[in-house]
Amino acid sequence: MTVVAAVLCCALYTYAAGRLRRRGDAWARGRDAVWWLGWAVLVCSVEVPWGTYLPPFTAHTVAHLGAGMVAPLLVVVARPVTLALRTVPVAVRRGLVSLTRARVVRFLVLPPVAAVIDVGGLWLLYRAPLPAGVHHSPLLYPHLFAAGTLFTFSVLALDPLRHRPGLPLRAGTLLVAAAAHAVLAKSLWAAGPPGTAYAAADLRMASQLMYYGGDLVEIALAVVVAHQWYRAEGRALRRVRMLSTVAEGTGDGHDQSAADAAAAHREHGRRTVAGSP
Repeated sequence: MTVVAAVLCCALYTYAAGRLRRRGDAWARGRDAVWWLGWAVLVCSVEVPWGTYLPPFTAHTVAHLGAGMVAPLLVVVARPVTLALRTVPVAVRRGLVSLTRARVVRFLVLPPVAAVIDVGGLWLLYRAPLPAGVHHSPLLYPHLFAAGTLFTFSVLALDPLRHRPGLPLRAGTLLVAAAAHAVLAKSLWAAGPPGTAYAAADLRMASQLMYYGGDLVEIALAVVVAHQWYRAEGRALRRVRMLSTVAEGTGDGHDQSAADAAAAHREHGRRTVAGSP
């Protein structure tokens, strides 16, 4: 089922991107490659029998990192919602826009809410006394992928949102979520999930893999957020410099233009904290 879903999603994305380019619009081919790679990672995470090559809990951790962290990062970076909005018929586009503006969607994509669903779900999975069958459920990895994609989507905010969370909120949520994930990984070094009996060596290997592998993905997320912040500040500085240049050229209007420049900078600061609409 995972393979079928991956092939279908990749085919639809490739068709939509090709249609956009044939229309004369720009769409980076690197996004196509990233989208395909993301789904390839998901398929490998779920379908490869990692337990044949690795101890059981380490094998599960490999699948957890791939399906819940790496694949969501690659899929979100490909900006599928933006592509859909630019290629689907008008009636479908209106439906998508209405969906993104729905209250439940706006609530779910709040970074703290998405973090609780994603990282909080991991704490529940690994530290709560759940039935043994939960760890072997066929719905486990689709859930990890969905929760990881929601969290990545909310933190990066690359696709259009009516009320985009501010950069400080997204960066702060990422920092807290990364710390919670690291603490969870360290706790697994000492004891496995309740009701399980994994070997100590298996737990140590899985714990290290979750800790350092999670760090790498979270650093990649932080780099994207920092790049967005840098670009936002750069745009604000260019606006201020442009207004200052105009003020110097007009002479008498210097005071008013300087005031306009300051107001523009304050407005940018407000939007950066509150989030752009």
